[in-house]
Amino acid sequence: MKIFEYNSKTYEVDSHGFLMNPDDWDEDFAEGMASSAHIRGGLTEAHWKVIRFIRNTFEKINHCPLVYIACKKNEIGLGDLKELFPTGYLRGACKLAGVTYREGYGQRIWLEEHMVHNTRMYERKNYATDVHGFLINPKDWDENFAIHKAHELNMPEYLTKEHWKIINFLRVKYAESHIVPTVYATCEANHIDLDDLERLFPHGYHRGAVKIAGLHAR
Repeated sequence: MKIFEYNSKTYEVDSHGFLMNPDDWDEDFAEGMASSAHIRGGLTEAHWKVIRFIRNTFEKINHCPLVYIACKKNEIGLGDLKELFPTGYLRGACKLAGVTYREGYGQRIWLEEHMVHNTRMYERKNYATDVHGFLINPKDWDENFAIHKAHELNMPEYLTKEHWKIINFLRVKYAESHIVPTVYATCEANHIDLDDLERLFPHGYHRGAVKIAGLHAR
């Protein structure tokens, strides 16, 4: 846990700068964290429209809304979102809104700091996952994990070439940099838009594609 200070206020954040307790959020937190999300010159009304949508949605459903929904409800495209939040939807917009895709009011502390383990057995192999079903060690990933995780998410029984193209892209890029690519980078590199990504991974980019690829988006 770390302390973030801005405008004579202090906030408890995790090692990635995400607010530990969503209830502690206020507009000063967003303004103070803007520079960490590579936003220069302060937050505009366009930024606040997205941030407030995320906050309002989170307060209603206890979850950070999917990137598809945030774009559609605010009538913006992926390019618009990238221009507003260059570090990504999760690491930009959601971070400034004081929530993550993992959090609800009863689950406020990131699991990498208070790890809860469980194991799932798929065809005689054990995979250690956190309570949200994310693979704890990306090195344990294999295609068997991906297939069964997709089945668990009620996706089609067989992952198509389109699915594998995205999954393999995520795996390769993570192996190169140990950072999960942003949704922008994934769409651009694979020449798809948000509608294509939503069709392939209806549970979301992080809760669908990234999870099936055995990675953690931080």
